[in-house]
Amino acid sequence: MSKNRKAAIQFFQKNRARFIEEFVDIIAIPSISTESEHKNDMQRCADWLAQKLDDLGMDNASVYPTSGEPIVYGESLTAGRDAPTVLIYGHYDVQPVDPVELWDSDPFSADIRGDNLYARGATDMKGQLMASLFALEAIKENGGLPVNVKFLFEGEEEIGSPSLDGFIADHRELLTCDLVLNPDTGMLAPDLPTITYALRGLVYFELRIYGPEHDLHSGMFGGVVNNPAQVLCELVAGMHDEQGKITLPGFYNNVRSIDDGERRELARLPLDEAFYLKQSGVPSLWGESEFSPVERVGARPTLEVNGLLSGFTGEGSKTVLPSSAMAKISCRLVPDQEPEEVHQQMLAYLSANAPNTVRYELELISVGSTAISDRESTGVKAMSEALNTVWGKRPVFRREGGTIPVVAMFKDYLDVESVNTGFSLPDDNLHAPNEKIHLPTWERGIEAIIHFFYNL
Repeated sequence: MSKNRKAAIQFFQKNRARFIEEFVDIIAIPSISTESEHKNDMQRCADWLAQKLDDLGMDNASVYPTSGEPIVYGESLTAGRDAPTVLIYGHYDVQPVDPVELWDSDPFSADIRGDNLYARGATDMKGQLMASLFALEAIKENGGLPVNVKFLFEGEEEIGSPSLDGFIADHRELLTCDLVLNPDTGMLAPDLPTITYALRGLVYFELRIYGPEHDLHSGMFGGVVNNPAQVLCELVAGMHDEQGKITLPGFYNNVRSIDDGERRELARLPLDEAFYLKQSGVPSLWGESEFSPVERVGARPTLEVNGLLSGFTGEGSKTVLPSSAMAKISCRLVPDQEPEEVHQQMLAYLSANAPNTVRYELELISVGSTAISDRESTGVKAMSEALNTVWGKRPVFRREGGTIPVVAMFKDYLDVESVNTGFSLPDDNLHAPNEKIHLPTWERGIEAIIHFFYNL
């Protein structure tokens, strides 16, 4: 271990108490992006971060206004042209605290109980964001930064990042980098360091079926007027075959297959059939039998009904033939599927299968692109070695079933891949009452980020 690297680790250990105090300071700001009454708190949190970057000696620490919440930027390019440039992403907004009565302590007054620090934003993601800043402070104070760094902290991740897409598009030159560090994911267990190298995309629809001009008496019109609720059910049921495969025409044409090496890596994850049965409480699993549960969740596309609405659903009986029916439908996509392509496939399915006794409308509500990082890239290797150094074991590589839109934005606008890691745990109550972060894991994470930058 080099002299500077060792000194940086020791600096972090000596300053642990101060770092936790600063962590508590930013947690105390109720930066809830979805509640308008916290608009001033959002600005206050952005200003706090910009001041922190300035205190760290970063250049151009600035708060950029947007049509929504502010974006914080800063940089240090002192390592020179030959050194890699890393863009560090984070978000400072947090979820609402409701139902507040289920919290065991004040959500914005950090409470340390045992090895855990409880507060809103502790793990998602102020804790992860601050881990990066503390790691960089330790490095900078002990020989200087060996790489160039840029920072991009947004305040709208919890509401879908509506301002971020335009900001990145308009500031490509400012944000130019070689890779992104995104510490907004997590670990499967305290002793299982994890790198998330793939994220599924999303396409979300609202399908509406219209029949008669108004609700009808089912006794007078049943049998001669096609029921929109039944038509919707039949259409939705036909979107899968008996083996669980999706029947939209051409849906699997561009699905990237997984090779034997990737399957072996995924098999290392403790996400077997028993895990999903325990987590879900269902009597048995469902889906494509030729793929393991963890492959179905991360490496295969899906189509799910998120909600259904039609007719009379109140107490008692009302013999109505409804005039309309609606379904919310989402598809999780994998590389190399494109949202608009799946949109057209859904339209083709409806055109071929919807009867002429009704009319339909399909609204595209939202989309998110897929993202996948090369497991042999310089950044992923540097993080893998860092995690191995701190935990003493090779990290597992995970495909995340969900979507993180910012990762795709960085790929689309900056043409760079992201190193997605993080140190939150499955029981950290993400978005729920009593959100927490496991401090020993968080501290190991800071050390891992220190090693990551030296490895680069």
